[in-house]
Amino acid sequence: MTAEIDLYYWPTPNGWKITIALEEMGLPYRVHLIDIGAGDQFAPDFLKIAPNNRMPAIVDPEGPDGQPVSIFESGAILQYLARKTGRFQGETERDRIEVEQWLMWQMGGVGPMAGQAHHFLKYAPALDPPQDLPYAKDRYRREVARLYGVLDRRLADRDFVAGNFVSIADFAIWPWASLWEGQQQTLDDKPNLAAWLDRMAARPAVQRGRAVAAEKRGNLQTDRKAQETLFRR
Repeated sequence: MTAEIDLYYWPTPNGWKITIALEEMGLPYRVHLIDIGAGDQFAPDFLKIAPNNRMPAIVDPEGPDGQPVSIFESGAILQYLARKTGRFQGETERDRIEVEQWLMWQMGGVGPMAGQAHHFLKYAPALDPPQDLPYAKDRYRREVARLYGVLDRRLADRDFVAGNFVSIADFAIWPWASLWEGQQQTLDDKPNLAAWLDRMAARPAVQRGRAVAAEKRGNLQTDRKAQETLFRR
């Protein structure tokens, strides 16, 4: 029987990447909640696993050569899990190239840019005192729109990002793109992206992954303690 993977997690887009992957791959896992609004990510024991004080992170007791391994950074975790299971990375080297480049596109583009869009559009104006910065809001709103245009064109002739097979690239991109409304985006001119979002959302494993600890997801626009921890520390 496969041993449970320890998942250090909070219900955010980066956390959802890993719960979705674990559910899709059918791997058993045990959730350890890292309340980022309360500062759990700065605890010494967690920093031993994730030195960049960010979740998610995992500890696999059945790592390489049967020995435990800890991994931080969501993209690295997805690549490890794909290698471990031999799934969701494509069947050929060309498939894997497609998967990897779109995974890196998410990690270097969609994640950081959408994250900044969320911050400046939703959270910064709600700080005390408010930080309502039109230049920053416009910059990140436009860059997210550009990236989603790239994705829409990519999906014009394929069902999933890397091809006609679902992969860890889809697991990485979907959690962020699914929050397009909070990023002040429109799908009216992006029908391929809209269809892909629905296609992914209909997958039972995606639904299960998204639902993990969903009740813990708070409102950073009103939680002053979490704002202090996340934005001023």
